[in-house]
Amino acid sequence: MAPDMLDPARTALLFFDMLNGHIKKNDAKTDARYKPVIAAAVRLLDEARQHRMMVAYAAANHRADNLTSAHTVRDTDGRLNPIPLDRPPEFKPVVAGGSWEAAVIDEIAPAPEDYLVPKYRWSAFYQTYLDLALRTRGIDTLIIAGGSTDVGVASTAYSARDMDYNLVFARDACTSPETDNHDQFMRRIFPRMGRVRNVEEIAGMIRAGAAA
Repeated sequence: MAPDMLDPARTALLFFDMLNGHIKKNDAKTDARYKPVIAAAVRLLDEARQHRMMVAYAAANHRADNLTSAHTVRDTDGRLNPIPLDRPPEFKPVVAGGSWEAAVIDEIAPAPEDYLVPKYRWSAFYQTYLDLALRTRGIDTLIIAGGSTDVGVASTAYSARDMDYNLVFARDACTSPETDNHDQFMRRIFPRMGRVRNVEEIAGMIRAGAAA
C-alpha cells in the first residue's frame, strides 16, 4: 500500500513491556512519564480494535531465581552507572513471570483473541513464537509501542527489519527513562528502518488503508 496507508488485515500492533512492574511503581516521575504514553497507547488500541487488527503483547517472563536472565559482562548498569571492576554486576529481573508485575496494565488489557508473547531477552522475536504468529496471519507490517525505546523496542525493531517486516514506530506511545536516547532513536535511527509517526497519524493511516 501507499506509505500513508496501513492495511488492517496485514498490520499488527505490538505493545512492548507495558507491564505493571515497569509502569505502576507508585513513583511520581514514572507516573508523569507514562501518563501521556498510556493515553496514546489506549488511543492506538482503540483504533486497532475498531478494525479487528491483530494485537500482541510482548511481556518479560523471567524466572524469579534469575536463572534464565542474561548474565553478560558490561561496563554499566541499566541507568549507565559504572560497575566497579572489583564488584560483580547485580542481575535482578525487573519482573518475574506469573507475578502481578509481569501482567499487562489494565488500561490496555489483552482481549481473549490477542497474543501474549512471553520473552526472555530484549527482542520480542528471540526464541518466541511471535514471527510464527505474524506469518500465520499474513502480517507484513508491525506497529511498535511501549518501552524502553532504546532497549526492547530497538532490539525488536532490528530483529523485525532483518526478517523483512515493515515497521511503524508510535513516537508518542513509546518511552525511555533516558529521553535523549528516545529522541535519538526516533529522530536519527528509526526513520532509516521504518516510518515514525504519532498515534493520531497512525490511526489515520489505518483508516485510509481500511477504506482503500
